[in-house]
Amino acid sequence: MERSKIKGIIQKGKGLAFLFHKDRLVLMVDGASLRLPLVGELPVSKQGRWFGIHQRLDCFVSPLPKAFPLPETTRLLSLRQLFGQIEDPLYILAGRASQILNWDLGNQYCGCCATPMEEKAGEIAKICPSCRAISYPRLSPAVIMTVERRDEILLGRSPHFPKEMYSTLAGFVEPGETLEQAVQREVKEEVDVEVEDIRYFGSQPWPFPHSLMVGFTTKYAGGNITPDPTEIEDARWFPRDAMPKLPSRISIARKLIDNFLVRTPLN
Repeated sequence: MERSKIKGIIQKGKGLAFLFHKDRLVLMVDGASLRLPLVGELPVSKQGRWFGIHQRLDCFVSPLPKAFPLPETTRLLSLRQLFGQIEDPLYILAGRASQILNWDLGNQYCGCCATPMEEKAGEIAKICPSCRAISYPRLSPAVIMTVERRDEILLGRSPHFPKEMYSTLAGFVEPGETLEQAVQREVKEEVDVEVEDIRYFGSQPWPFPHSLMVGFTTKYAGGNITPDPTEIEDARWFPRDAMPKLPSRISIARKLIDNFLVRTPLN
């Protein structure tokens, strides 16, 4: 059951219910697999907030009511437990649902005048009926990057990583920065290394709770590795043939590392 796939459902006139109990998603047991519940399949009082469409089905997100008695035919799984175990479109939708719900619950009142917020027609937003301030779902951009030196890659280890796992460096973009400036600053702050030849690689939504990871490749330009002890437990150069334990393949961190590994080694 732990590696079951959530099945997409095509049923005209129905919707998919993304119900969260804190950070865990409600799933229905359907034979040997798991699926998302249909709207109305569980007797919750509210349909929830609309946030998108999947295979012609409207998608709604809402918190599970307090003390709601879930039947034995359901499971509760966190997004991290689902990571890499379900098809990408549904995982992305679950992440989007989580971010929108997190924003919705955290913006019940206006941040300017404390008036209860109202829904803004035509978009996923809230508006204050008193001062007209508008709140949109929050998005926090972060940069994530490889640092390459000939046939070696610089990887770091955070104290909260699983045992023996190393990954790429990353950090949030600060106000007034370009993405490239954030890459240079984060690498310098975390390991005291200079980088150059910064090139865009790709991006990935990261709903923990509301980030967008923007990936780059860089080349080593100077400096000796000196980890920032407040963020990095260890950092070192790894040759292609001696990689440590790496992040999940679905993560952009792993895609960045694999991009380095599959390229023809330099002489």
